Amino acid sequence: MMQRTFWLVLILSLAMSSFCSVRAEEKSTGVPAEYKLLYSQDFVQPGSMSDFTMTDPKAWRLAKAEKDDAALELLGKSKYKPPHRSPVNFALLKDLRFGDFILDVDCLQTGREYGHRDMIVVFGFQSPAKFYYTHIATKADDHANQIFIVDDAPRKKISITSNDGNKWGLNEWRHVRVERKLAEGTIKVYFEDMEKPIMVAEDKSFGDGWLGFGSFDDTGKIRNVKIWGPSAEKKEVPAFPAKDKS
Repeated sequence: MMQRTFWLVLILSLAMSSFCSVRAEEKSTGVPAEYKLLYSQDFVQPGSMSDFTMTDPKAWRLAKAEKDDAALELLGKSKYKPPHRSPVNFALLKDLRFGDFILDVDCLQTGREYGHRDMIVVFGFQSPAKFYYTHIATKADDHANQIFIVDDAPRKKISITSNDGNKWGLNEWRHVRVERKLAEGTIKVYFEDMEKPIMVAEDKSFGDGWLGFGSFDDTGKIRNVKIWGPSAEKKEVPAFPAKDKS
């Protein structure tokens, strides 16, 4: 009986050790120890899209990406007219608001090559007239490859620094990270290299808000979404204004 108990305890100990190791490996490099995994999505399940509210649901679908990996795909232009000059093609996580966070996501840009070829991450979303977004593009100027704020006015660049641009490539997945700290007002964006940000901003206009993905003018896919942070507020995003029917 004692021998059987010994082996049972040993097996359970090994199992727990393996489980703890897997859990530890789930935390990405650079994520603070006190941060928890607040949201994770691989888009494998058919109902994955129900986690999101889109500016135009008809512009999105679940799709099979390279190597049969599932992804959320932006197919084309959304029939949506924002109150101010700002992105029209994006999908927000509909019932979670984030304050401090680290977002890790894989992005595949599927549009043509040109200077403003982009994908965006929306965050701190308060309403269609108040939010931040980072625009990751091939070439940088005052309207591309920057961090922007929409605050009851057309989008405005708030980047302190940004690089000259980023190569999306053709059929190439790129890893993107966005970090935000409310107390310091800091926003950092990383592209492939997780050691050096491609753009940095400081702004405290908005606090906790909803978060999402999309593109200003183009198309693309996202997968392997992970959002880390101290906590998230469970609250549903308000509906977008009626779609532009023109």
